[in-house]
Amino acid sequence: MPPNAKDLLARHSLDIMDAIPEGVFVTNLEGITLYVNRMYEQLTGLSRDQVLGRQVRTLVEEGVFDVALNPEVVRKAKSVTHTQRLRNGKMLVLTGTPVFDESGALRLVITFARDITRITQLNEQVSEQKQLIEQTNEQMAYMAREQSLTTVPVFASKVMHETLGFLQTMAKTDATLLILGETGVGKDVFARYVHGQSQRCDKVMMKVDCGSISESLIESEMFGYMPGAFTGASSKGKPGYFELAKGSTIFLDEIGEMPLAMQTRLLRVLQDGEIMRIGGNKPVKIDARIIAATNRDLVSSIEEGKFRQDLFYRLNVATVKIPPLRERMADISPLAETFLRQYSARYHKHIAFMDITLEALTHYHWPGNVRELENLVHSLVITHQGPLIAPADLPPSIHGKKTETAEDYKEFLQGERSLKEIMAEIESDFLNRAIRHHGSVQQVARIFKINRSTIFRKINKK
Repeated sequence: MPPNAKDLLARHSLDIMDAIPEGVFVTNLEGITLYVNRMYEQLTGLSRDQVLGRQVRTLVEEGVFDVALNPEVVRKAKSVTHTQRLRNGKMLVLTGTPVFDESGALRLVITFARDITRITQLNEQVSEQKQLIEQTNEQMAYMAREQSLTTVPVFASKVMHETLGFLQTMAKTDATLLILGETGVGKDVFARYVHGQSQRCDKVMMKVDCGSISESLIESEMFGYMPGAFTGASSKGKPGYFELAKGSTIFLDEIGEMPLAMQTRLLRVLQDGEIMRIGGNKPVKIDARIIAATNRDLVSSIEEGKFRQDLFYRLNVATVKIPPLRERMADISPLAETFLRQYSARYHKHIAFMDITLEALTHYHWPGNVRELENLVHSLVITHQGPLIAPADLPPSIHGKKTETAEDYKEFLQGERSLKEIMAEIESDFLNRAIRHHGSVQQVARIFKINRSTIFRKINKK
């Protein structure tokens, strides 16, 4: 070291500290503040007079900042890094370093401070944007699913013809509609049908499954919340389903499962036509047509104290009950063939039901209703090999013992016709079905690799 360098450095040590572009905070082993440089004052907004001679633990207790490194550095005798939040909201990253004398004894703790407030804000903004993107993606996925679903119920029965007539009349109004029916009858299909026939059909119907949203979340999901309304809430707030359904329809599925506290809030929405976000103090007017559905007996639920009577009266402006599938057997075949076309197209298969198979389906009682029928057809399309679905391909619970006794083939087994004639009839039946399914003889010829002339010959030969 050059002569007098040590004295020169000692005389200008404080000037050197002030020239450091990071905050410097020096304490002794007891945590008493001995020195802060000019950059520390600029970073924190704290003057030297406010901290010099003060114990760091006292500064933490007073809320000047939330973390002090001195005790941990003294205890560990090595460098420690933490983040620190100041009273004014600024965020610093601190690195506390022990200072030893010539004998190796710990004498001081020097802490360097860097401002990371902007970085923290950017991280929070990125997190919020990510949350908004996820919410938007969820809403877009829902909208895509809704638009891909059919809005025209499939039926052939008289009772469903009458039901659709009533729903067409209701669709022209904004009256609240209550749809009743067993699980699996397709209440959501009829809700979409009413929305699709209404003047609000250009907007996407919002569906709320009242039975699947947890009780702690259902209020914020339905009515939204203001910025910072609760721990974990977005700093930008969030609109609820009723606001998102502005100018459209909100479908409250399984409303019989809604908690009583939420029933009270929903009643106020129906009465006043406005909602209040969580944490808000200003009501928001809504413009949404309400369709509700349930598989519960709401009158019994009222008697059991599980459903509000006044809410039931508000919902019961117009009520329709969708009969179970076992009470409209004429709908089974058209529904089964519709599902078969949909899933065959999805999996690029060419399959048809034999008439005798459709007959077997119509004799089953379908406890799971339309949903059970759809799931069965879906499974058959995935697992079945070959162009025709026979009764034996159905689950035993559906075809029962009929195919085991060959009762359905009694006409064939009597021997009144030759095997050649029987097979010709089966071929003709299959080709006619294939033409109806694919729309043209040319398509059937291409798919099944058969000449058009052969098709004409076989369908006309009986």
